[in-house]
Order: sequence, then structure tokens, then C-alpha cells
Amino acid sequence: MKKLVISTGAGISAESGLSTYRDAGGLWENYPVMQVASADGFRHDPALIHKFYNERREQLVKCKPNAAHYGLKELEKYFDVQIITQNVDDLHERAGSSKVLHLHGELMKVRSMTHPERVYDVRDVTGGSLETSLDTRDKYGDAVRPHIVFFQESVPNFEPATKLVEGADIFVVIGTSLVVYPAAALISYVRRGVPIYYIDPHPADTGTLPVTIIREKATDGVRTLSHMLLSK
Repeated sequence: MKKLVISTGAGISAESGLSTYRDAGGLWENYPVMQVASADGFRHDPALIHKFYNERREQLVKCKPNAAHYGLKELEKYFDVQIITQNVDDLHERAGSSKVLHLHGELMKVRSMTHPERVYDVRDVTGGSLETSLDTRDKYGDAVRPHIVFFQESVPNFEPATKLVEGADIFVVIGTSLVVYPAAALISYVRRGVPIYYIDPHPADTGTLPVTIIREKATDGVRTLSHMLLSK
């Protein structure tokens, strides 16, 4: 079974109604992005960070996977599908995708401040609530923080992601501007001769790379991609 590696960005979740940094002109809920999504911001005002991500969780649970998420799950019937996502939502998992690697963390999880390897579903720490605060503690008594890779922090899953891309028989990019690094660099790890597809209504310049552009939004583009892959 061929290995189909798919890199997804904000464009695939936007169709489910999720806000993005860039679509809001660099603002979410009137907060400057670096204030609520950076390491410096967390050090300066951790209470605001907790409040901000509480609001994001409340938004997320009201959203549902869309046809693009379900379309990628459907492709598992024909390919060994591995999704690498820049998104922190759980819509791929809720659509049933079995192999999802999150580059930038997971909104519905928190982790210990003193033992970052201890990662929890937020509801397991809070007794079912989606809200955390400076007072929230795990079972060991440690304070927790959102399991999010903030700006100014390293991306621990980038190296595993590059290994997946290097092993791909087909590589697909969906709904990303290809300007957020290091995620944007993944396309450069594709082996020579491996077909590359890029789904986006406003695709970025891919230079000299031999890329098949599908100039559609994610829901339509995944349907087009499926037809193209399964007709070969």
C-alpha cells in the first residue's frame, strides 16, 4: 500500500468555522497573536493565556469535521495515510483519521509545567471542564499549561515529520500558506520523483518544484484529489 503523507494547515479547519490567526489579520478576539501565543506572552501573563485557550476550546467543541476531514479518512481504504497537521484542533481525529502527527500541539490537551512529558486530556485534569487556570493541577500537584507549541519555542515533532515526508510515495499539502516555518519546509524533504499535490484556493509560489496545484477550497479539493489518485 502506497504511503500518502498529507500536510494540513488552517484552511482545512476554517471550513468547519474555526478562526485562524491570519484570517483575523493577526488578531484573535482582539488579542495580538504574540500576546496569547508566544513564550514571552506566557511568561508575562499566564492567566491571559489560560483564558484565551479556554475560549478556543469552547469554540472547538461547537465545530464539527467537514467533508475534507472525512475525505482524508476515506483515503485510508486505499493508501497508508499519515497526516501531519499544523492545526491544534482535533477535527482529524474526530473524523476518524488513525495516524495524525500534530506539529504545533493539541488544544484539547494540557501538560505539566515541571514534567512536560506528562500530557493529559484537559478534561481528565479538570474533572470534565474545558477550562484551566493558574490554580489547575495534575494528579502529581504540578501546575499545567496548554499543550501548545508557542511562538519562540522549538517544534519537537518536526524531525519525526520530516522522516514521514522522506518516506512518502505521494505528498499532499492542504490549506496552508507555506510561510509558517518550520512546517513550510516539509515540502523540501519530498524525494525526487514523488508526486506533490497542493490544495488551496490561493496557493503560494512553490518555485521550481513539480507541484500539481488544485486551486480549490479544502472540501472541494480533497474530492478532486481523491478522483485524481484513484483514477490512476
